[in-house]
Amino acid sequence: MTSLDTQSPADAGANKLYFAAWRWHFYAGLAVIPFLMVLALTGMMMLWISWIEGRDGERTPVVAQEPSLAISAQAKSAVAAIPDGQLKTYVAPRFADVAALFRVDANGEATMVAVDPFTSEVIETFPRRSGWYDFFDNIHSDLMLGVTGDRMLETAASLALVLVATGLYMWWPRNTGWRQTLIPVFSRGRPMWKSLHGIVGIWVSVVLVFFLISGLAWTGIWGEKMVQAWSQFPAAKWDNVPLSDHTHASLNHDRKEVPWALEQTPLPLSGSQAGTPGTSTTPVIDQLDTLARKIGFEGRYQLAVPTSETAVWTISRDSMNTDSTDPMSDRTVHVDQYTGNILADVTYAEYSWFGKAMAVGIALHMGTLGLWSVLANTVVCLAVMFLCVSSVVLWWKRRPAGVSRLSAPPFPKELPLWQGAALVGLGVSMAFPMAGLALLTVLALDILILSRLPGLRRALT
Repeated sequence: MTSLDTQSPADAGANKLYFAAWRWHFYAGLAVIPFLMVLALTGMMMLWISWIEGRDGERTPVVAQEPSLAISAQAKSAVAAIPDGQLKTYVAPRFADVAALFRVDANGEATMVAVDPFTSEVIETFPRRSGWYDFFDNIHSDLMLGVTGDRMLETAASLALVLVATGLYMWWPRNTGWRQTLIPVFSRGRPMWKSLHGIVGIWVSVVLVFFLISGLAWTGIWGEKMVQAWSQFPAAKWDNVPLSDHTHASLNHDRKEVPWALEQTPLPLSGSQAGTPGTSTTPVIDQLDTLARKIGFEGRYQLAVPTSETAVWTISRDSMNTDSTDPMSDRTVHVDQYTGNILADVTYAEYSWFGKAMAVGIALHMGTLGLWSVLANTVVCLAVMFLCVSSVVLWWKRRPAGVSRLSAPPFPKELPLWQGAALVGLGVSMAFPMAGLALLTVLALDILILSRLPGLRRALT
């Protein structure tokens, strides 16, 4: 990277765009760094908690025996363990030596019950979504602030894309080879920190953009309103099947559990003669388990019990829920609770191209593809945390001693190709509304407040 004097005149010809990008990079980082640190730290904690302990007790060990008892017998023990309990979900064991899980609701509270499949003994019960994984997940998803936190994180993730773009522009080799751009120079002081920051940034940039985009797809504005709305699975493919007013998103509980591509698709209804043969009339849980195994569900899968007179049995396998390590095997099957007919059978192959990308992208984002993905995501999280820390170190080493202001990089008096920069800003604002709102807020702050308070303006520059 070209060595630049940070005290050079702001309108130094060849450096004008560089200084403009540096200034944007500085202020975007100022807004984004705290959020990136939180996301990286909580993401890494979730990775390892899920891998070591499981998210909902699915790794509770048992002594494998033969044969296992009927699912109905296991479910009876689970429901009996919770006074006035009602069975909601059965989670089949992933392996023969781990417990079966049942979600049982009572008095508005959801409880997970771990049952030994070979003895029907209740091993433990615990409130659903009450573990350390969920604690970090709640911070990671919305900072425990609900919609407000979701909007804050969406804004930060959108601005982080600006951070990556300006960082790549600044570190792109100018009159130097790629060696200095890709291999660190271990010296002393600020040059070493600058080299490490730039090189880690350029190596992790593509992966970081992937994580930001896949994370944004879960957000309330860009994800649900702009992207997901036009890439949902078309329920029209289910010919002659009565549809509910409820969508698949109604099957979510506290966190995303339904495949992204299906969330806005209506659920089918029970009570007609529609569908293809599945089980006998008025099926019970044992028959649904037999059907699941017959049609190809292996190992862990989840079975949702009908909760109303028109609801359906839902058999699902989704890598997002750690049911498998292969997102391309994701599958959702709905069965009529009266006739036992299969009303819908949705596989990964039937998703839209964006739905397929999201299924794989979510698995990569969450590190649910096996130990290698846990390790790879850990490296990314550590890299992001290093970038945040090293950026603060670089600012501290550049900041003039004794100066009580932010010491932002100088902005050139005349910016060449400003029309192009304006178009880029407009494009970012249209593609990512929360980033546009943030940019407009900063512009309004600059014009309406800072321009009238020169003392405050100097403190922020």
